[in-house]
Amino acid sequence: MLNAQNNSIKDMTLRSIVTQNIATAATFEKYGLDFCCHGNIALDQACAGKNVNAEQVSKEITDILNYTEASNADFNSMELDLLIQHIVSTHHKYVRDKLPIITAFADKVVNAHGNNHPEVITITELFNGVATELSSHLLKEERVLFPLIQKIVEAKRQKVEFAAPMSVRFPISAMEAEHTSAGDALQQIRDLSANYNPPADACNTFKALYYELSAFENDLHIHIHLENNILFPKAIQLENQ
Repeated sequence: MLNAQNNSIKDMTLRSIVTQNIATAATFEKYGLDFCCHGNIALDQACAGKNVNAEQVSKEITDILNYTEASNADFNSMELDLLIQHIVSTHHKYVRDKLPIITAFADKVVNAHGNNHPEVITITELFNGVATELSSHLLKEERVLFPLIQKIVEAKRQKVEFAAPMSVRFPISAMEAEHTSAGDALQQIRDLSANYNPPADACNTFKALYYELSAFENDLHIHIHLENNILFPKAIQLENQ
């Protein structure tokens, strides 16, 4: 496990750091370091790619490790069916709640500020694409992949054989590709919005749009991390057993 005396934090991947202590995710978000879709990279290398001071980031990570145990819940040791319940009730619900709110804000901002700030037109187009993709994505997880994983978990728990209609690897591969697509689109939105920094003439709706987009990206990063880096690898491992 990670600890504050670990001198090799900079050599660890972002993915492994967050998997062991999810409280560290906030620090990576602050510095724009992608720990979910592109998290299989050493902290030192990730910082260099973003022109971020690796020593400072390592110090902040160490401070978190000094003062926190596993934050909120130890997702890495959670039973997979319980982890699925958490993902659906927390992150899938969040996406469904926020999509119409952000879409409405974006449409209003385009109408009011699109001429002076054409970047919001592109941002809205990108987010509409994310919204469409995620709406379908959540259903595929809830109707196909998650029930398949739950059946494998229950079969192991009951010590019985389960003849799966397909390997979990196939839907997992598709879901990971869609995660990358959504994450990349939100990175483009972050870049276009200057890290969600509203312009000087922004109205309150404009400010609310950027606030909600930032929060949405933060939640999606945790959401994708829990699936890509914990749920999916463990489901594949369980299937192999």
